[in-house]
Amino acid sequence: MSRVRTAVLVSGGGTNLQALIDAKNAGKLPHVEFCAVISSRSDAYALERGEKAGIPVFVAERKGNTQEAFEKEILSILEKEKIQMIVLAGFMSILSEDFVKRYPRRILNVHPALLPAFGGKGYYGLHVHEAALARGVKVTGATVHYVNEIADGGEIILQKAVNVEPGDTPVTLQRRVMEQAEWIILPQAAEMAANEILSQ
Repeated sequence: MSRVRTAVLVSGGGTNLQALIDAKNAGKLPHVEFCAVISSRSDAYALERGEKAGIPVFVAERKGNTQEAFEKEILSILEKEKIQMIVLAGFMSILSEDFVKRYPRRILNVHPALLPAFGGKGYYGLHVHEAALARGVKVTGATVHYVNEIADGGEIILQKAVNVEPGDTPVTLQRRVMEQAEWIILPQAAEMAANEILSQ
């Protein structure tokens, strides 16, 4: 069976990467092959998760690098590993228009809100959940979308809603959105995108 050679880009703990690895191990990603984990930080725990799963790991350091040098490093890894699809899983850098244009409908991102709500510049990590709570929304969730040149502006692949509970803090809400939405729809969307690539 043909599989799509996939790289996962990370910056931190790698919980979404773990969800992808677990889905793969459970047989839910038959058309996806993880060939690289690329971290923008050398101290990211996600690198350890990748190693444990037997996936080659790489570091393209964002700190102290220009955007151009940083992206050049990522591209050289992607080309060397013959990557066909990219999944951004807690990746904290916004990729340039030039980079994104090289991989049309080949880059997926998971965002911890129901886009277009609470998306775009400045909306990442806990900031998203702080904003949702500040607005008093009763329902939030997660979105997996294709990445284009507009931050959080690409075509939506999947969304899943999560209820906001009384007494939620940004931290408790973040956890629930991960468990009830992100970790479920990210693997599903990766398999859908891989099938689309294989059918071309």
